[in-house]
This record gives sequence, C-alpha cells and structure tokens, in this order.
Amino acid sequence: MADLHDDADAKIFSSVIVVSDRNVIDAQLQDALFAFERTKGVVATITTDSGSKSTALADALDAGKKVIVCTMQTFPFALEAVRERAATQGKRFAVIADEAHSSQAGETAAKLKAVLSPEELAELGDGGEYGIEDQLAATMTARAAKDGVTYVAFTATPKTKTVELFGRRPRPDEPAGETNKPAPFHVYSMRQAIEEGFILDVLRNYTPYKLAFRLANGGEEFDEREVEKSAAMKGIMRWVRLHPYNIAQKVQIVVEHFRENVAPLLEGKAKAMVVLASRLEAVRWQLAIDRYIKSQGYRMCTLVAFSGDIADPEGEGEPLTETSARLNPTLKGRDIREAFTDDDAKILLVANKFQTGFDQPLLCGMYVDRRLAGIQAVQTLSRLNRAHPGKDTTYVLDFVNSSEEVLQAFRTYYETAKISAETNPDLIFDLRAKLDASGHYDTFEVERLVKVELDPHATQGQLISALEPVAQRLLVLYKQAYARMLEAQARNDKTATDDARDEVNALLLFKGDMQAFVRMYTFLSQIFDYGSTDIEKRFLFYKRLIPLLEFGRERDGVDLSGVRLTHHTLKDEGKRTLDVGGDRPALPPIGGVGTGSVQDKQKALLAEIIAKVNDLFEGELTDDDQLIYVNNVLKGKLLESETLRVQARNNSKAQFGTSPNLDNELVNAIMDALVAHEKMSSQALNSAKVRQGLKDILLGPGQLYEALRDKNPS
Repeated sequence: MADLHDDADAKIFSSVIVVSDRNVIDAQLQDALFAFERTKGVVATITTDSGSKSTALADALDAGKKVIVCTMQTFPFALEAVRERAATQGKRFAVIADEAHSSQAGETAAKLKAVLSPEELAELGDGGEYGIEDQLAATMTARAAKDGVTYVAFTATPKTKTVELFGRRPRPDEPAGETNKPAPFHVYSMRQAIEEGFILDVLRNYTPYKLAFRLANGGEEFDEREVEKSAAMKGIMRWVRLHPYNIAQKVQIVVEHFRENVAPLLEGKAKAMVVLASRLEAVRWQLAIDRYIKSQGYRMCTLVAFSGDIADPEGEGEPLTETSARLNPTLKGRDIREAFTDDDAKILLVANKFQTGFDQPLLCGMYVDRRLAGIQAVQTLSRLNRAHPGKDTTYVLDFVNSSEEVLQAFRTYYETAKISAETNPDLIFDLRAKLDASGHYDTFEVERLVKVELDPHATQGQLISALEPVAQRLLVLYKQAYARMLEAQARNDKTATDDARDEVNALLLFKGDMQAFVRMYTFLSQIFDYGSTDIEKRFLFYKRLIPLLEFGRERDGVDLSGVRLTHHTLKDEGKRTLDVGGDRPALPPIGGVGTGSVQDKQKALLAEIIAKVNDLFEGELTDDDQLIYVNNVLKGKLLESETLRVQARNNSKAQFGTSPNLDNELVNAIMDALVAHEKMSSQALNSAKVRQGLKDILLGPGQLYEALRDKNPS
C-alpha cells in the first residue's frame, strides 16, 4: 500500500499507519517489516517509550516515512496527526489494523465503552478485553472519504458492525439493498487456511460433558420470601460452579486428560488452556489444580491470567492479582506470555483474558467451563489452531456448551462472514422519540447543554450548571422510589413494593436507552449522514448526562446459605469430530435497541426454583452420585469416633490426614453403611483408590477435620 500509485503515477497514500495491539510492538510484526526497514529505511516505530508521542509522530509524518508502526495506546495520537495533515495539506493516509486484543488501558477506554454492547461492557467489568475493531469504531468519527483516511481491518471473526463499517457495497453509489450489502474487499477463509496447512481444524477432537446435579435445603425449610427468578437462577448456577466438589471433579478430569492425551504431544512440550467464566472461578480452579497436582506428585505447574484484582477466596490475605506470588510464583517479574514458555508451565487458566490475540503454537488442549456463544466460541477455540512442526492434533473438552451451538458459530466464519441485512438507520429516530416522551428533560435543557458544549471558552462550572438540574432531578426520583420500595418490602406490602419497583425500573430503562442511543449513533453516524442537528444535540446531551446518573448498581441478593449439593456427576458424551461444512448462517443486523419496557419480573419461592433447577440438571443420577453418602453417612459415623476427635485436636490437618486410625475408622464406617448403600460401599471396600478418594473428599469439601475439632471443648 505504501507504494501504490494512481493512473497519473501519483502516490495514493502519503504514509501507511500500522496499528498493533501490544504496548511493546509485536515481535512478529517487527520481523515482517524488518527487511523493508533495512533496505529502504522508511519504517518508523512509535511507542510509549518514544518520548513525546505527538512529536515523534509529527517528525515521522513530515519526514515522509512510508510505514509508521504504533501501538493501540498511541493510535489516538496518530489518528489526530494524520487527520490534521489530511485537512491542511491535502494528504491521504491508510490505517491498517493488525487483528488482536487489548486490555483496558489507554485514553480510548471511555470512547470505547460508548460503542460496546451491554454484554461486552459486563465482560469488560470482569477484567475482559476488547478488540482493535472496537477501538477503531470508537475512535473513527467520520468516514474515510470525508477525512482523508482509509481504514483497513484484518480480522478472522468480524462482527456485524465491523462488516458495515469497513465493508464495501458492490455498487457504492447505490443505496443498500438485498443485492447491495457491505462485504469484505478480500477473503482468505478459515477453510482455505486449514486446507493449506496454515492453521489446524480445532473441532476434530471435541468432547462435550454433561453436568447433572441435585440440590437440597440441608434439612431446613426455605423461607416463604419470594425472590426474582432470573437472579435466583443465576445465583444458583454460580453457586454450583464455585462449589468445591464441582471444581474438584472437573479438575481431576482436566489434569488426567491432559496427562494422558495432551502432554505426550510435541515431544512432551504441549500445553493447555482452561477457559473460565470469572476471575474468582479462575483463582479457585488454580488453587484446586495445584493441590491435586501436588497430591498426585505430578511434575508440572500452572499459571492463571486475569486483569485487575480479586478478593482472596480463602480469606488469607490481601486481594490477589495475576502477579501475586501465591498464584504465579514463577513469574519473577516476567509477563504471563513469557512465563508460559517455561517447560514446566503446562496449563494456563484464563478469565476474560487471552481468549483472543494469544499466539502460543504449543497449545494443543483446551478445557472450557464457561458459556461461549457465536463469535466468542470461534475466537476462543481458535487459540488452538496455530500451526507448529509436528502439531497435527488438538483436543477440546467442554463442560458447558453444546456441540451444535459451537458448530453453528464456526459455520458463520468458515468461508466468509456475511450480513443478512444492513442495520436500519431509523432506529435512532425511534429511540429519540421514546426518550423525548419520557418527560425527564425538555428541549430547553438540551439546547442549554449544547450551547455550553460547543463554546470553546466555556468553563467546567458552566457545563455542570447546564447539566445539574436534570441530573439532580433524576437522582432524587430514583433515590425516593428505591427508598419506597425498601420500606414497602419491610411492611410486606406487595402492591406498594411492585409500584415502587416499577418506578425504579423505569428510570433504569431510561438510562439504558440513553446508553443505547449513544452506542448506536456513534456507530451509525459513521455510515449514514443523518443531516439532523436535533439528533446530534441529543447525542451530546445524553453523552454528558449518563456519567452523572450513578444509580442502578444495587442488586437484590438471594440467600443461598441453606442450599446443599447432594448429587453430582459429569458424563463424558463422547469424543466427536464436528463437520463445519453445511449451511452457513449470516450475521444478523443490529436491532432491538431501545425496545425494552418495564415488565413484572417473574417471582417464585426459592424452594420452587431449586426444584426447577433439579428438574433441569438432574439427568440420570443414581446413588453412586450422592454426596450425601460422603457428607452424611460416612462423615456422621466418623464424627462419633473419640479417637479421631482427640487426634484432630492435637495434630495439624496434614498430620491428621496420614493417621492410620483415620484409614481404619473409614473402613469401619463403610462397612456400617454396607446395608443402606450396598453398591457404593462394596466399591469402596474393594478398592484402595476409591477409599483414598473418599478420604480426600472428607478432608476437603467434607471438612471432616474442622467438624471433629468443633466437637471438642474449647
């Protein structure tokens, strides 16, 4: 592109800006440009270490450097500089986006959040990452044809907004239609890359697992207070995911599968990734895996990667980060990527990190314990597809997702991603009408804010004065409605509670609709010329008002302290090859924005919800799956032993675990339970391995040691 000329032999682009995703320019990108730089000396690299970024960029642009490489963090400075020169000097520039990920750093974070969906924002809040496509969408405020900048994005998994923003219509001078939809200007498909051996087919060895469990109330009656059904279901499923027994069972499957199937690959150098839903799960999983590895005497170590910090799940100290010595003692100041290249570093656990843009060719196994849908499934599983000498096999074990949904996601991107229809630009007008009809502001208040916003001499005080009456009015309304709801709940006044809750939800919906307007207008205004100052004014008004409305963060918690996990099993549904051939679904247009309304949330007794969850997840449970056999029968009998109570009082947990008396008493307890639980007791009596497993459960999730000590007088 740097050497392209037009028919008159004039250069098309004055400079080409290459945007990489790393704080330190990607080594592969440097290698790819090295020969060009060495022979012609026309490549400039701008990083945060370049001193003044604006000065370095200006020097490179004015010196006529053909290629300028910068990070995502310095990209805003580059874009500002090239736009200025395009406007004042008539120059043209190209911006090439190197597909990858980025963390939440840099001054574009605030702009970025304006174009992310609520789901993407929620993930970002738990340490998630965003793509370079999203940053470009956040930073571009006009189409290339208008500002002298041509944007080129490389991506294997474009979103709908990416195709609409960067794609080209076959007949650009004609309006969009069924036969004139935006499409990529060039495609090197997943199918072609697999056939030519540049990447691997990661769906050849895909094994789904089915979780079945049963919950009970631990002998206590649940109170009669109704809870919000959706929140309760989410809380229950999160409780099950974090249950020590659930984690312990999955950990054993993961480690043993890795040792048997993955570890021997690549002459013993193969590695694996465990993909989890939250930072807390990642930390708990890592602690559990490390305990299991140590108990089995295996020589391997793990790393855990997540952004931000998380409270210590065992309550033993300061909040944990991925640099904490307790989690990643082998880091020693290094980056996770570098530490994962160590020979003993075999398993990397991730939570909303490294699921995109992570290149480790030695990855041959992936274990998934989080919901993956659509593009996220493709991006995450594709961490395995990097080619490497001798690499011809990958494994995926999935504890959560169905093979049909994963296959459908891959089919969307197997040949080329197409959109089913363009996004309707009238969505903005519909949403404006809905917001105007709310009555929470008037035209005068919008005009007052815009006048200050566009005045170059306006002060921060004037801006606050223009917004404060509206913001204060909304904050007071919310505070009063929320207080009325709590008071009504305390009086058990259902009618008053519902009325107040409707007021609260209406204000939350109003705020959400404003956020949706800002997101959609930021995106659609780059494609459509609305030619409406009223729309632009509301965009400015909502963008300034939203940050001042600090409400909606309250959550009605669901008390699950009485819930007990009584049955649990994980069923291997068989290794299979998923054939990506077949009908290819298209990407849907963006829709449904601002169509929400205040509705009565479904309520139910917690006991009824527990029963419903059991119906959904019970599966083919048998007595063999009963935790009650361990927690109630065996543990109950062991707690009657005076010998064990004395030993628990006078020894550490590790010393107690090696006691011969514990082994003898366990055998006695199994024999006592033989009549009531014949099948499980027979297996335990005939297998030392089963007895050891029972003892591990009793000392771990069963908390036998702690219970024995509690029985002793203080």
